[in-house]
Amino acid sequence: MAHLRSRRRAALTVPLGLALAASVGFMPGAATAASNESPAPVSAKAAQDAPVFAYVVNTRTDRKTVAYVKKAIARAGGSVVVAHEKIGVIVVHATDADFGKRIREVRGVQSAGATHTAPLRAAGTTEDGRAQRLTKAEAASLKRQAATGAEPLEADQWDLRAIGADKAAKINPGSKKVTVAVIDTGIDDTHPDLAPNFSASQSASCVGGKADTSAGAWRPASKDSYHGTHVAGEIAAARNGVGVAGVAPGVKVSGIKVADPVDELFYPENVVCAFVFAADHGVEITNNSYYVDPWLYNCQDDPDQKAILDAVNRAQLYAQKKGTVHVASAGNSNHDLDSDAIVDSSSPDDSTPVTRTIDPHTCLDVPTQLPGVVTTSATGVRNLKSIYSSYGKGVVDITAPGGDKFQIPADTPSKNGRILSTMPGGEYGWLQGTSMAAPHASGVLALLKSTHPKAGPAELQRLLKKQADRLECPTAYDPDGDGDVDAVCQSGGRNNNGFYGSGLVDALDAVKKK
Repeated sequence: MAHLRSRRRAALTVPLGLALAASVGFMPGAATAASNESPAPVSAKAAQDAPVFAYVVNTRTDRKTVAYVKKAIARAGGSVVVAHEKIGVIVVHATDADFGKRIREVRGVQSAGATHTAPLRAAGTTEDGRAQRLTKAEAASLKRQAATGAEPLEADQWDLRAIGADKAAKINPGSKKVTVAVIDTGIDDTHPDLAPNFSASQSASCVGGKADTSAGAWRPASKDSYHGTHVAGEIAAARNGVGVAGVAPGVKVSGIKVADPVDELFYPENVVCAFVFAADHGVEITNNSYYVDPWLYNCQDDPDQKAILDAVNRAQLYAQKKGTVHVASAGNSNHDLDSDAIVDSSSPDDSTPVTRTIDPHTCLDVPTQLPGVVTTSATGVRNLKSIYSSYGKGVVDITAPGGDKFQIPADTPSKNGRILSTMPGGEYGWLQGTSMAAPHASGVLALLKSTHPKAGPAELQRLLKKQADRLECPTAYDPDGDGDVDAVCQSGGRNNNGFYGSGLVDALDAVKKK
């Protein structure tokens, strides 16, 4: 099952070739040990009988190098799935489990590695019953209690009121010229709350690493693959007298499906495709409520994980350079991302996990900790960090409502501390997680972009932080009331701390020109 930010079994303008080295302290792949000789070809019989593995091969971006590496890939028995030549990332399938090691020795290859730890498998189905779906009786009760002028289910949307989104919608609901792409499990664009704002021309499936824009390719595999549809509703559910409202109910939302149909994991080649597709199709904001599988943290001293870091970072930086700002969720492990050590016992999640202790400064949560990405922690109705939310001074940029079962709203009919939003099949349901916090930040960014249409990614981030409502570190953090301190908030001053970054996003301030 996908390691989405709601699960957590638990989402700069510098030269592309140097950006990751300068920002996170390593050089992606060395060409110094390169050989002019290509690896020996794999036999046709072995290729036919062996299982297929997936790889990313990262090269310099000049045509001569890319062409040379493509030929070397073929000689090594690899098959090019797609070549993102603009960023020097080539997605490859190969039957040789040592393909990555061999191709790293080719001249012009800067890094290369496997994107899965198990062979590719045929498509299957998945189910997840974790969502708390809204029943017909509950929906009818909410409609009877709806305020005049509000959406039928809005009485239960404490999160909108927490950031002033209900008031902001009366001033500026957002511009149709702004699109937020939800990189996720897919979006049910037939949902009555999403159909009015859905942008099919900016939607695709990137499953397998290559964009498919055929009609409906972006839709979830089933009603149980609901994560992306829930996220989309939080951002841009229309104020149309149906169901719920989004933070920015006037902007466009698109879906880029990256969840593998076998296990719903978000593999690197799919995410690379999504960032490039979003950039090339004029998307202003991407929402990333996931981490890139199969590794919760990708370590720079491992050649496969290093290649994943390199490939995804090239893609997201390419999008930033073209004017796209990325929002990502901080994670649901209650990890301090600025600590000296974290125990990861969930990776790799596509085969057999192993327990390892990592340094979060050199082993990164992708895309959350990549340069220029807006990292979002989660709060509950009391504006207190959600008990599950990861955090870290200098890592978290902003915070937003993600829900918390321990923080119960007093002013909602259901008394449910989670987030209510859209579900496939025209339904609604509650979820909690930093998966839900990120789309609130994405929605506020969409309102800022609507108010300041000429602002680029860096300026939008500055405005987002400037207009946030400051939240101080709590003196003692014990949200479940069991007497134990569950996390320690490091203060970086009034405008920056480990729990909340610059503070709680503010939709109302976002629509006020200053």
